Amino acid sequence: METTEQIKEMVRQKYSEIALHDKDDNQASCCGASYCSVETANIMTDDYSSLEGYNPDADLGLGCGLPTQFAQIKKGDVVIDLGSGAGNDCFIARNETGDTGKVIGIDFTSAMLDKARANADKLGYHNVEFRQGDIEKMPVTANTADVIVSNCVLNLVPNKYGVFQEILRVLKPGGHFSISDIVLKGELPTKIQQAAEMYAGCVAGAIQKNEYLELIQATGFTGITLQKEKAIIVPDDILAQYLSEEEITQFKQSGTGIYSVTVFAQKPATAKSCC
Repeated sequence: METTEQIKEMVRQKYSEIALHDKDDNQASCCGASYCSVETANIMTDDYSSLEGYNPDADLGLGCGLPTQFAQIKKGDVVIDLGSGAGNDCFIARNETGDTGKVIGIDFTSAMLDKARANADKLGYHNVEFRQGDIEKMPVTANTADVIVSNCVLNLVPNKYGVFQEILRVLKPGGHFSISDIVLKGELPTKIQQAAEMYAGCVAGAIQKNEYLELIQATGFTGITLQKEKAIIVPDDILAQYLSEEEITQFKQSGTGIYSVTVFAQKPATAKSCC
C-alpha cells in the first residue's frame, strides 16, 4: 500500500506534467488518464467561460464544479483557493472581491505556481498572490480568510479531515467555504473502480458522500449545504473494457456511482464554550 507521502509525490508529478499542457490536451487525456472515451471528451469539468473574471490561459480544464459561482464572495473579502493550479478560480474570485480585497492561491506544484504567477502578472493583478504549500499545513496565519474555495482537489488528499481542520483554522469566525469535489455513493465494484480511475485519475481518492459530509460536521462547521450535485457518467466504451453488457446494465441500475458535489459550510462566529 502506498504511503501518504508517496501519494502526494505521485500527485505532484502528475500535475507538474499537466501544467505544461493546455486545456484541450488535458481534457483530451481525461484528467490525466491514459485512455479517453470516444463518446465524450471530458466528463468532469463545468464551463467557466460565462463567469466574470474568467481567463482562458488559467483554465486547464481540471475542475469538477464552479465553486466560485456559489461562494458568496463580497467586495473587500480575503479569499483563499486550495489547489489553485494556473489561477482560474483565483481570477474569478478577484473579480468578485475587487481591488480592495485579496486572493491567495495555494498549490504545492512549482510548475503550476509558475504558470499562475505569469498569468497574474499578465493581467496586472497586484492583489492576487500564489503561495507554495501543502493544504494540510497552509502557509497562512489563523483567522485570515473570509471565504475559502477549492475545485476538485480534496479528493486527491489522503488526510481530508486534516484539510478541513486547516480550513477551520484559517477562516475568520463567521467565514465560510464553497468546495467542489468528487464523492461516491455506494460501493463501486472493483471493475468499475478500475474503469473510473483509468478514465479520470481524480476518482481514485474519492470517499463516500455521507462520510465526506460527516467529516465537515465533525470538524465543527455549521450550515452545511449541498449547493450542487451532478452524476459523473463513465461512458459505455470505457466500461465495456472491463464489464460485460449484463454487468454494465446491473451497474447502471444499482444506484451506486460517482458524483461531483459543491458543498458550503460556515465557521461558527463564536467558539463553543468548553464543558
